Amino acid sequence: MINPEFLNTYLLSIVIFSLLLNTALALYGIFYKPHYIKKVICLTILSDTANTFAIYIGYRRWLNDGTINPRPPVLPTTEVSPGVLSQFLARAVDPLPQALVLTAVVIGLAVTVFLIFLGHQLYLHYGTLDMRRIRKLKG
Repeated sequence: MINPEFLNTYLLSIVIFSLLLNTALALYGIFYKPHYIKKVICLTILSDTANTFAIYIGYRRWLNDGTINPRPPVLPTTEVSPGVLSQFLARAVDPLPQALVLTAVVIGLAVTVFLIFLGHQLYLHYGTLDMRRIRKLKG
């Protein structure tokens, strides 16, 4: 039987490694790929990676007396005693990263739509989306 603590640590290490790899690949694509659409795709990947990293920062394991409790933090009654409230607060997830990610997703969608329309205008004006050709045509 696999120890849940080991599995949790192992999976979180994989998530951190994949976030770093996605960031590196997205930055490579943004700075070194000459095609406009590839740059937009890499920018979207970088945005999604940053959002995932923000969610990871807000992640809290549900530890209960040193063991992992898989039950989500929910108040069982409407009458809240200080003991139940302190237990809820010890297990609840910070809502600030979630609110920031939700805002970032909406802003990222608007920026992506703007970049797609900008790419359409670039194609209509220059006839290509290759940034090297556009740079040569400009000067």
